[in-house]
Amino acid sequence: MKHAVKRPGNKNLRQTKLRLGIFLAPFHGLNENPTLCFERDLEFTQYADELGLSEFWFGEHHTGGYEIISSPELMIAAAAQRTKRIKLGTGVVSLPYHNPLNTASRIAQLDHLTRGRLMFGAGPGLLTADAYIRGLDARESRDKLDQGLSVITRLLRGEWVTEKTDWYDLREAHCQLLPTAPLEVCVASAMSPNGGALAGKYAGGMLCLAATIYNGFDALAANWQVAQETAAQYGRVMSPGSIRLVTDMHIAETRAQALAEVRDGYANVQKYFLNQSGHLDQSPAHSTIEELIARGEVVVGTPDDAIAQIRRLEAQLPDFGCLLLFDKNWARMEAKKRSLELLMRYVLPEINGDNVNRVKSFDWQRDKREAFLDVMMDSTKRAFDKHEANKRVAE
Repeated sequence: MKHAVKRPGNKNLRQTKLRLGIFLAPFHGLNENPTLCFERDLEFTQYADELGLSEFWFGEHHTGGYEIISSPELMIAAAAQRTKRIKLGTGVVSLPYHNPLNTASRIAQLDHLTRGRLMFGAGPGLLTADAYIRGLDARESRDKLDQGLSVITRLLRGEWVTEKTDWYDLREAHCQLLPTAPLEVCVASAMSPNGGALAGKYAGGMLCLAATIYNGFDALAANWQVAQETAAQYGRVMSPGSIRLVTDMHIAETRAQALAEVRDGYANVQKYFLNQSGHLDQSPAHSTIEELIARGEVVVGTPDDAIAQIRRLEAQLPDFGCLLLFDKNWARMEAKKRSLELLMRYVLPEINGDNVNRVKSFDWQRDKREAFLDVMMDSTKRAFDKHEANKRVAE
């Protein structure tokens, strides 16, 4: 395969190594056994850990039928028992749906169960229907996210909080159990500046959920600027290593093979998007997979295509920390695993310059091969000459 012998360049060496992870909502068809769906999700987490991926995030949703994880904490607790080193994240806890004390207490306990591998991702709640069934006004969710983060971060630091709002009443609230160490907090960010502002305010990372779609790609640099400016107001400096960019990516040995592997799964997931957002002119439900590929919103192709997409993202946010693959179950499990293997085997080494010194050594040896060969031949001749001389002495 040509990707295996491609010579890495050194023009784009990163200041920090790019990490690879998975963002799992998840998306499971209405014709599947939900118990087995959960089992496959956990199997996928275990494979990602064995392959060396850095992060795995589980979502929270409550309506619509497809995104059936209502508690990312439960999935993380189960995944922690099957994995050894991969970090596990709530992607995300929808803070307006939970009392902040309950959330903080669950997160602290989960940090212990994962042996310090937990990442706490928070968001306002994506689906309006999830807010509706609780009698909540989704238009207030971003403000509640700010309020919830303020309380939860204080509780996780060991503070006692007395505070009353229209959605919680805390009286000397505290976490009797604290995390094993300061937790990494990440805030969901799409197109609006709200996620970046909250990430800067609470010294958190950014989960950029729309990194390559619609106006999300164009908003990346602006939202990162908002995060940096907000952090500066609090006397802090943001690290680009805390940025996670979420995108759809499936690769195979050829573009035709990759497209064949995702076509049916893509059509199945589009039924879900059409069901909830078919009225939107720019809804993904109105696009074919080929149109998304042509617009650069998704990658369905080869390792070279994946590398090109990452370089495109680096042009917007140099040295962003982690590429999260938005797993939508477009492909069967074996094809998904093979795609991950190709990404780890060929794409990340190229992006991170892992083989630059190997190539230098290869070229150095080639440049000196004639001299090295002369020495080897001379050494061999000396050995024969010495052997003949010894024979004559013995005679």
